[in-house]
Amino acid sequence: MPSSTEQSSETAHEELAFLATCPRSMEALLAEELTGLGATIARTSVSSVHGSATREVLYRLCLWSRLANRVILVAGRFEDIEDGPGLVAASNSIEWETLIAPDASLRVDFHGESAQIRHTRFGAQCIKDGVVDRFQDHGRVRPDIDPKAADLRLYAHLHRGRLVLGIDLSGDSLHLRGYRLDGASAPLKENLAAALLVRADWPARAVRGESLFDPMCGSGTLLIEAALMACDVAPNLTRARFGFHGWAGHDEALWQNIHGEAANRARVGRRECRLTLCGRDHNLRAVESARANAGRAGVESLIQIEHGDALSTPPVMTPGLVITNPPYGERLGELPALISLYQGLGALLREHFAGWSVALLTGDPKLGHRLGMKAHRQYAFKNGSLDTKLLLIDVHERVRPEGGEPAQAAIKSDEDAGAVTHSAGAQMFANRLRKNRKRLSKWLKRSGVECYRLYDADMPEYALAIDIYGGWVHVQEYAAPRSVDANQAERRLLEAIGVLPEVLEIPADYIFLKRRERQAGRAQYERRDSSGQRFQVSEGDARLWVNLRDYLDTGLFLDHRPVRRWLHDNSAGKRVLNLFCYTATASVQAILGGAAESLSIDMSNTYLGWAEDNFRLNRLNMSRHKLLREDCMAWLERSGPQFDLIFMDPPTFSNSKKMDNVLDIQRDHAHMIERAMVHLASEGTLLFSNNLRRFKMDDAMGERFDVTSLSKQMLDPDFERRPDIHHVYQIRHRSA
Repeated sequence: MPSSTEQSSETAHEELAFLATCPRSMEALLAEELTGLGATIARTSVSSVHGSATREVLYRLCLWSRLANRVILVAGRFEDIEDGPGLVAASNSIEWETLIAPDASLRVDFHGESAQIRHTRFGAQCIKDGVVDRFQDHGRVRPDIDPKAADLRLYAHLHRGRLVLGIDLSGDSLHLRGYRLDGASAPLKENLAAALLVRADWPARAVRGESLFDPMCGSGTLLIEAALMACDVAPNLTRARFGFHGWAGHDEALWQNIHGEAANRARVGRRECRLTLCGRDHNLRAVESARANAGRAGVESLIQIEHGDALSTPPVMTPGLVITNPPYGERLGELPALISLYQGLGALLREHFAGWSVALLTGDPKLGHRLGMKAHRQYAFKNGSLDTKLLLIDVHERVRPEGGEPAQAAIKSDEDAGAVTHSAGAQMFANRLRKNRKRLSKWLKRSGVECYRLYDADMPEYALAIDIYGGWVHVQEYAAPRSVDANQAERRLLEAIGVLPEVLEIPADYIFLKRRERQAGRAQYERRDSSGQRFQVSEGDARLWVNLRDYLDTGLFLDHRPVRRWLHDNSAGKRVLNLFCYTATASVQAILGGAAESLSIDMSNTYLGWAEDNFRLNRLNMSRHKLLREDCMAWLERSGPQFDLIFMDPPTFSNSKKMDNVLDIQRDHAHMIERAMVHLASEGTLLFSNNLRRFKMDDAMGERFDVTSLSKQMLDPDFERRPDIHHVYQIRHRSA
């Protein structure tokens, strides 16, 4: 009979089936890492690696894996599991009494579903029932269930009828190293940061003594993971408890040996490491968090973290690796600032990092082109639910001509030329903007207009409308037709946005970008964002609020500027009615022009609130100038007061739930005008406007009323290219 020592040795060398989980796209890296730690890998699947390992190696995986989320000891695999009874029976067949330590509390983590198992809580309950029944059937004390602080987690994964059951040797996810108590916005998980460093060949670079710099370090995760690698520190060295402490097969003496060896390696590594790792962030709170996190990780002496702009001159370091995770810009409106950031980052790299390598994680590889350098390799990663790419780039050494001074860094292609060199198309676009500014400059100076259209798809390849609102820029991208390649359209958009700060001489974060598509009903007025950010602009005597971020339209229709000027000049002493008033900018101009009283009507509480803010901004008397929330069509059908001047600018089409009927301006305008004329005084004027490009006034209106088209007179120089942008008619009663 073998001795207990021999039995222990045999047990220690027994190969146990396991699987390790990880974020999607990291499976191959994890398999390579686990092989290096002594595991035998059988296969990989989505977000997991399967293999076998001894107890000693399993401990090393939990302690040393920088990439895994969890290490699961596989207890059983089952086929054709489709319902709750099947889960219970499978769970009941496992010899849990040999796997779960006495008195250990449990929780069940269930993943997956089937046609009959739709909720993870139900699946977990079935697995738990099988475990409890097993203990009771074998005369054992039923284990306690503790969903929040269990000693041991049971793992269950069901996919297409295949069930895997096991025990989680990790406990808390292995990506939780314990140092990051202070976070920054959108932090990288620790194991994703480690994977990026591995793909950028940082472990080998650290051995060669290279430097590392992160110009947008946030909470410092990339820097800290790089330091732990460089110092040979096991990522979970300071973890107090693992899942295997609740495993019946746990060998504490073996574990203490492995942990002691790792602790000694860390002491030596920290003492001998002489690398330079630097980080920078513009957010002071993030900098403070990063420093605190580095302190908890025990690498604060190795990492220098400073407060500053990512694009300012970097500290002096020996060449190595620049690795960073810039903001992704998940919303279209964030793109202008990101393009400027990427272009500036490219210029910084060429100026100060010749001979370095760059690893940049981006949510949009097309933004990477704005660096002006070509990636020699790309790797796909999932950052949470977001698809990202890691771009690996070499910054070429500066070329020294024979007998001459060092020249600029070598450039491989036009794209490598960088942010200051634009494509031929982008240069033509920039030239058109400059030409338009010059053409409009005299009119702008003479008129005092500060809100105007600078560019309106003048070049079909760059299908944008660019409006200036004082010191801010509002850009609308017209959605490309299906016949235009989407990638090409995206490239041109990035090019156009990239030249705007340079041509207009403004910061990129003063540019607001939106996409304009064909709208149904009042979709153009619906909220797109909730920043609440708004600015004051001037138009003649008026001051008005605009919001360039939250809605497709801004609160001020620039093409109607001459209409509002006409209302200002023709409202003195009159009773004014503004139908479909939107933010009531036309009412403001009429009142400032001397209107005796006014009524402005719209259905939207949001825009009437905005209108009220415009009234208050101009200190208007709201006892004589009223705002009314009502369906304008319904209001017109009733008898009511008469007005000397009526302005009516209805939407082209509306199927708003707040209206009794669908509005189609071409179909309904005659009836609408007839009803408005009932409310018009005998000597009064109706100013009727709409934006339907192919609008045609009903001939009957000209027979019943005195109708004069003012469309040509109602165009300022900034809209001369679009004579059909609106149609404006002056309508009066015919003399008896």
